[in-house]
Amino acid sequence: MKIALAQLNYHIGNFEGNLAQMQAAVTKAKSLKADIILFGELATCGYPPRDFLEFDDFIQKSYESVEILAKMTKNIAIVVGSPFRNPRVEGKDLYNSAFFLADGKIKQVQHKTLLPTYDIFDEYRYFEPASEWNVVEYKGKRIALSVCEDIWNVGNANPLYTICPVDEMMAQKPDFVLNLSASPFDAEHAAVRIHTLRANVERYHLPFFYCNHVGSQTDIIFDGGSIVMSPDGNVFDEMPYFETCLRVYDLEKVMQGGVSNEQPKPKIQLIHDALLSGIRDYFQKSGLKRAILGLSGGIDSAVVAVMAQRALGAGNVRVLLMPSQFSSDHSVNDARKLAQTLNIQYDVVAVQSVYDAYMKTLEPHFTATGFNITEENLQARIRGMLLMAMSNKFGNILLNTSNKSEMAVGYGTLYGDMCGGIAVIGDLYKTEVYELARYINKDSEIIPNNTITKPPSAELRPGQKDSDSLPDYDILDKVLFQYIEKRQSPKALIAAGFDAGLVARVLKMVNFNEFKREQTAPVLRVSSKAFGMGRRMPIVGKYLG
Repeated sequence: MKIALAQLNYHIGNFEGNLAQMQAAVTKAKSLKADIILFGELATCGYPPRDFLEFDDFIQKSYESVEILAKMTKNIAIVVGSPFRNPRVEGKDLYNSAFFLADGKIKQVQHKTLLPTYDIFDEYRYFEPASEWNVVEYKGKRIALSVCEDIWNVGNANPLYTICPVDEMMAQKPDFVLNLSASPFDAEHAAVRIHTLRANVERYHLPFFYCNHVGSQTDIIFDGGSIVMSPDGNVFDEMPYFETCLRVYDLEKVMQGGVSNEQPKPKIQLIHDALLSGIRDYFQKSGLKRAILGLSGGIDSAVVAVMAQRALGAGNVRVLLMPSQFSSDHSVNDARKLAQTLNIQYDVVAVQSVYDAYMKTLEPHFTATGFNITEENLQARIRGMLLMAMSNKFGNILLNTSNKSEMAVGYGTLYGDMCGGIAVIGDLYKTEVYELARYINKDSEIIPNNTITKPPSAELRPGQKDSDSLPDYDILDKVLFQYIEKRQSPKALIAAGFDAGLVARVLKMVNFNEFKREQTAPVLRVSSKAFGMGRRMPIVGKYLG
């Protein structure tokens, strides 16, 4: 028996586009003599569809896609993920299901059991868990179908439903497992995914065929990396990351094992490629083409400019250099040099005259007050206003250039540098931004070395440095990581060796600035705990552990 895995880039709600991709894959799989082709979780409608699932016609279109695919099953079986209406009165209206299509019809449907309700996942809001588990028989083989759940630890799913579906099917003696998945990327998850899948293989002594999505859905990025694992626990094959792909596998060879084709997983390279996918799909799937951003000469905007140019092409990226009276000559020169290296359009729009006009207007109201953060924020908001004006006039979507460290502690200006349609590096700590910059420069100097080596500064007052307002990033980022990703309490952080005063200061900034993060752009998710859907905190909460 030959089994094809189709790792595709789906688009939520684009039924025609998703169906066309799958039809093309079925045709190719047939030409390669595949007996079964496996697609991803909720492939007909895209993942995660969220409240689209509450629309009847959305579900109907999903069914129509399944019916069309069923008509293609002469000499091949198709396994595809799609919503399924719950015929019972009790429970949720829908199941998240795997459809096994053969001989022109729906041969069997297996519903998902373990519905994740953590981080970015909220499946129990929409779906009822499975209560029956049966293998499907096809061409003399007994096949266990599962939907994503076998690559997650049971503890990550809804604690009310801890039945493991393959456990329930083992008495029926399946020959192998087909797993339809939609497993989002984070920098560590590719390795964890293999570890968890191997634990399943060692538990059941069965080959696993695991098919993931690729591509991005707003802030959520899917990396692909679909896996075929032999009963001996070896990775028979691991498909490419961030690429659509179709491959056909001989079941007998997979059963024999003895082959190991696991890919290396360098963190910064994966993050680089993930961000490219995130930018590219945000624009393509939204029907957008051109981007704009402010290029300051600093590290954050430099990295975002490079990523935008690589994702969208030089002709689709425009930058504004917006020096003020506080901008250093080297920052302006570094920004100009980078724009020229990238061959992207740049315009120099000085902001001092606009700033002076604002100050003259405000002068009667600011009498007897000194220069403070108000004047600093005013500069940032002027720049945001200019960028949004260019966006409105020419249709270039503004990219947000804030990093995770700044977003965490509120070191950014609402309606200023926090403007934008998508936050490209909002899930990268400042230290990781520097790592990504060095990766970009690994073969040649693209980002000016001065941009990487100079002390970071917002340049909103004379001689300003980030370290005037914040702990050094090497220290700050370690505290933030332990608090945000690892959910460590203040007591645990202090016990781990962090200074008590530092911990109190940093955590106060993080919690106080939740109101800013509620109003900023969606953040491309590359960590296990990004700001946005995956981290839901009260704005007025006081808890500090």
